[in-house]
Amino acid sequence: MYTGIMKESAEKVAAKRKENAAFEPRRMSAEEKDAVLREYHPDHITEQFTELTIGPNKGEKAPLELAEILQGMPRIEPEKIDLTKADYETDVLIIGGGGAGTAAAIEADNAGAKVLLVTKLRVGDANTMMAEGGIQAADKANDSPERHFLDAFGGGHFDAKKELVYELVTRAPETIQWLNTLGVEFDKEKDGTMITTHGGGTSRKRMHACKDYSGAEIMRTLRDEVLNRAERITVVDFTSAVELLKDEKGNCAGAVLMNMETKELLVAKAKAVIIATGGAGRMHYQGFPTSNHYGATADGLVLAYRAGAKLLYQYSLQYHPTGVAYPQQVFGALVTEKVRSLGAKVCNIDGDAFIHPLETRDVEAAGIIREVKKGKGIPTGMGEGVWLDTPMIELKNGEGTIEKRIPAMLRMFEKYDIDIRRDPILVYPTLHYQNGGVEIDRECKTNIGNLFVAGEASGGIHGTNRLMGNSLLDVVVFGRIAGTAGAREAQKNAMPQKLSLEHVKDFEKERAAAGIKTQTRSPRLLPHYTHRDGEL
Repeated sequence: MYTGIMKESAEKVAAKRKENAAFEPRRMSAEEKDAVLREYHPDHITEQFTELTIGPNKGEKAPLELAEILQGMPRIEPEKIDLTKADYETDVLIIGGGGAGTAAAIEADNAGAKVLLVTKLRVGDANTMMAEGGIQAADKANDSPERHFLDAFGGGHFDAKKELVYELVTRAPETIQWLNTLGVEFDKEKDGTMITTHGGGTSRKRMHACKDYSGAEIMRTLRDEVLNRAERITVVDFTSAVELLKDEKGNCAGAVLMNMETKELLVAKAKAVIIATGGAGRMHYQGFPTSNHYGATADGLVLAYRAGAKLLYQYSLQYHPTGVAYPQQVFGALVTEKVRSLGAKVCNIDGDAFIHPLETRDVEAAGIIREVKKGKGIPTGMGEGVWLDTPMIELKNGEGTIEKRIPAMLRMFEKYDIDIRRDPILVYPTLHYQNGGVEIDRECKTNIGNLFVAGEASGGIHGTNRLMGNSLLDVVVFGRIAGTAGAREAQKNAMPQKLSLEHVKDFEKERAAAGIKTQTRSPRLLPHYTHRDGEL
């Protein structure tokens, strides 16, 4: 499957494998990390960002692609929407059917609320399903939530909101037990002890996994739990929220929904609203490929922003250091960090291991980009990549380790005649995670009354870089918090009587006054891909 130049380079990797396996690349100093990030990380390319000219974050920077949709035109004409007739009335409206949305639905139901969950594809079609490596929790004798806090807070460049990191790490052990009780099949020893491994930037082995399809297993479990509660949780799939609604006091009071197939517009009235729409990888910032699900187009950020909710670190994205660089059929797909935590090292065209395999993700990605720019990458036909020496895993851990610990990765490459037990694989950073999002407090509340945000659409939990395993933890921990808090808020509120879209009209006036000329309509809903017969 590999080209001639790839085979020649792969032979060099094989020749140096034992030497590289014994070699421990030096960890970078804080100064070296800052330097490589400033020079090579995509978040530091000035011309790829612009200043927002309207909205709650006016004057702050955002990626060009995000700024365009944040300041885009609405998909609806407010005056044509009949807000006197509601198609749905519910206590808690949840927008998004991934890990955060389903966790929120379960807890809102547990709290006695009537729940309506709308999702633009199907329940479970989300980035949660795509996550592979694992979920963090400090539940071993040599670990503690305090250590987890220090790793997460430091890994995020000390930019996270401390109270959110506190909630994340202190609730982690109980979250693992909650998922285990629901039926998640975690990897365990014969005596039932949870198997844990290291992740990049972690000081202890606290990564709990389900082989290398951890997100799929967690999502399967949460999805089934929601669907098993059909009498109390109403699920409406293939339906997007295209605008939030407010009441006469300016509090969130529901959403305008659009059927993705018929384009019919519907009105959902609610006492509390939870945005759990996930990430933004399918915006393809700076032209990067992505590991994200098809629906990851930053919808929640647009909805919240137009309603007046403030964003935090909207300029910060995570480029996972190891996305597939070859073959093209899976270009950009995730190669889980678990591959490096099991012992594989990153090597250049000469077969040299050039960076510690478990630096934090942003540093690892920047280091790979630097190596390629130095002329040490391997041509792939779609750019360049570096080697991830997967056969080193079994050299270190014994034959059968790959089949046992990362079977999905093995199967993915086998389809293209690449046996990762024998051959190294080509990788390059891929757009993976939205570090920033809507600013929330420890109960997932925004600055808009009755509006909550959970999961990847929120900002502040991870600062400006996220550690492996903290996203699956994030969606479950804060999804559950949002569900409980949303239900509690709904119990205090009467059903809104007068619905309004005045904030949308006001936003349009602000656009006009700022002289914004873009005709882009937002939220985007689906990626702008093209087909030979035209745009899809």
